[in-house]
Amino acid sequence: MKEKEKLLVILGPTGVGKTSVSIEVAKNLKGEIISCDSMQIYKYMNIGTAKIMPEEMDNIPHHLIDIVYPDEEFTVHDFKVKTEECIYNINNNGHIPILVGGTGLYLNSIVYELKFTNVEPNFELREKYNFIADKYGNEKLYKELLKIDPISAKNININDRKRVIRALEIFQTTGKPMSSHNKDFRKESNKYNLLMIGLTMDRPVLYSRINTRVDKMFEMGLIEEVEDLLNMGYTKDLISMKAIGYKEIFPYLEGRASLEETSELLKRNTRRYAKRQLTWFRRDKRIKWIDVGLFNSTKSIGKYISNYAEKIY
Repeated sequence: MKEKEKLLVILGPTGVGKTSVSIEVAKNLKGEIISCDSMQIYKYMNIGTAKIMPEEMDNIPHHLIDIVYPDEEFTVHDFKVKTEECIYNINNNGHIPILVGGTGLYLNSIVYELKFTNVEPNFELREKYNFIADKYGNEKLYKELLKIDPISAKNININDRKRVIRALEIFQTTGKPMSSHNKDFRKESNKYNLLMIGLTMDRPVLYSRINTRVDKMFEMGLIEEVEDLLNMGYTKDLISMKAIGYKEIFPYLEGRASLEETSELLKRNTRRYAKRQLTWFRRDKRIKWIDVGLFNSTKSIGKYISNYAEKIY
């Protein structure tokens, strides 16, 4: 019987320290890191995504960072295909693939048996639905989705226009609801020799770290980064620019908010995102949670995880 491919996952909320811990683990285990972050795929978007810079990688190979432009489409299916290829190649080279990040749907595409439809994009339909949403609001599209596919609607946020439109598009193209393609949405994958490590810390400490990190983003030039993106021709209507860290900046640039208001809004939205991430991850009982507050250094956390992983691998 063929031996399963190894896969170590390090997940957790934004600001908990996944990046630095994963580098320590990779050094200990001869590992390579695969980014599981839906924003770090974009070129030029560095500060607002808290993207690791080449000089911080400590000679550890990193994958799926800076692979598309801000106006390019990149789906969960695209992520799944590229990640599975990375996992295979890294295992083949005798290294340990370490999937690191906090994008829950991206992670689920690997550790659950998600079924993705191969329905080709219908750009005429998308243009039509975007026109309707622009004119009447996202709620009109969402109500339509509720009628034809209430199961998918339940799992999609009313403001996630891209996914709502995709669900409508699949129904219009195939005559079948998107949910019929995703019946195994919560079925655990048995494809990998899998170890999932979740990093956590006391909520007030995490929120304080998030606030400090946002302050640092502004010091590093977050405002200027968004201005540069606009000057390159990337508009605020792009999916990439609607992400936390970018959408909050536009009211300031348009003179509708002060710098202090902008900073507080970004801090609040990031804290709320961290809370949603924890809620999402807590549903998976395979995750071994580690309270990073119980350790005195990043190196000691990395050593603990590495020792634990060596018992499995």
